[in-house]
Amino acid sequence: MTNDDRRKDTREKIALGGLIVKAGLRDANKAFLLGVLVEAATHIPSSSEHTRLEKLGKTVFGEAQE
Repeated sequence: MTNDDRRKDTREKIALGGLIVKAGLRDANKAFLLGVLVEAATHIPSSSEHTRLEKLGKTVFGEAQE
């Protein structure tokens, strides 16, 4: 892995950690967080649940609803 690859990986991990903080889960148990993420990964992108969660995330980010 090159230095650029490591920097990119580090920036990505920091950004993903920021999502945990933005969601208000900074103090949540790590096993719980992993379970939530694994569960979320099971939702098919075109499913109604995926769409609902994406809209919720956009609302939290302050993005316009589509």
